[in-house]
Amino acid sequence: MSARLKLVATSCVALLATWAFALDGSSAKASEADAEASEPAAAGPLVSEVSRGPVALSVELLPRAPRIGDLLTLDIGVTSEAGVEVLMPEFGEALGRFQIVDFVPSETIDADGRTVARQRYRLQTPASGPQRVPPIAVEFVDRRPGERPAPEGTDAYELLSEVLEFEVESGLAEGASLELLAAKDPLEPRSRGGAWWLGLLAVLGLGAAAAPFAWRAYVAQRARKAMRSAFDVARAELDLLLARGRPQAGEMDPFFVELSAIVRRYLEARFQLRSPEQTTEEFLESMSASPDLVPEHQALLRDFMRRADLVKFAHHVPDAQGVEDSIAAVERFLEESRESDLEEPSARPEVVAHA
Repeated sequence: MSARLKLVATSCVALLATWAFALDGSSAKASEADAEASEPAAAGPLVSEVSRGPVALSVELLPRAPRIGDLLTLDIGVTSEAGVEVLMPEFGEALGRFQIVDFVPSETIDADGRTVARQRYRLQTPASGPQRVPPIAVEFVDRRPGERPAPEGTDAYELLSEVLEFEVESGLAEGASLELLAAKDPLEPRSRGGAWWLGLLAVLGLGAAAAPFAWRAYVAQRARKAMRSAFDVARAELDLLLARGRPQAGEMDPFFVELSAIVRRYLEARFQLRSPEQTTEEFLESMSASPDLVPEHQALLRDFMRRADLVKFAHHVPDAQGVEDSIAAVERFLEESRESDLEEPSARPEVVAHA
């Protein structure tokens, strides 16, 4: 009889333990689910969304609680109805307090026929503490039938985002002391022993070992200077193209293909950008990351490349003024970005006429 009682007691204890374990597991899972549900709210971006008539503006900033040294991603998105002309912010507008690391613009058409224009910036914060992204301004003209293009007395409607305020955490560990330590004692002066001649011998030995390499570098530099610079080559190619005369309506495509090829070859020789092997979008991304191209030249090239793509891929036929504007943009970029007298010219010995 006692053996049966022991068996029943053991079974009850096992059932109670299993039940307690199940309750503990379910509560732990519920806690994890609550944490996961609250995490997206804390990790989500700072967002400002405003709209006016046929245009909606969205500005998002990630991360919302950065530490000093983190890169910020700022997305500016504008969705507009068909027939509405949107003027996106100029490059870097209202972002003067941040260092712009990368910039990628894009434009698409959604399933409802609306235009979705975006500008994505990657920014570096200047300091820790409270920071803010000022209001981003977007202008638009309503060219839909029966609608007023702009408010009376103005050229366009204006849409402003809200200010995005955030805190940049410092790099100090939490609870670290802010007290400055006292300066250490000054170092003792170095001993000037009588072994100065050993240093002289070492310098002479290094000079003798480096002499052959210095001579080779001198000869190589002379050879590079004997070659034509990237600017000279590109200028000669452009003059050769323009000597054929301005293109007629049926000659726009080959003309703009060669004009953009001149620019791409110049960028490769001058700035080592592998632009001839890239699509326009890939080139614009690599150009944005190049420290050698100033923002003004990036904007100039971006506008020229898009006009050339319209001709090459959308069969757009520009008027005479459009052709002159494209030629002037190329000439201006070549002149303003050419090598200075202190730089070594790129090694391109001759001009090759391209079909």
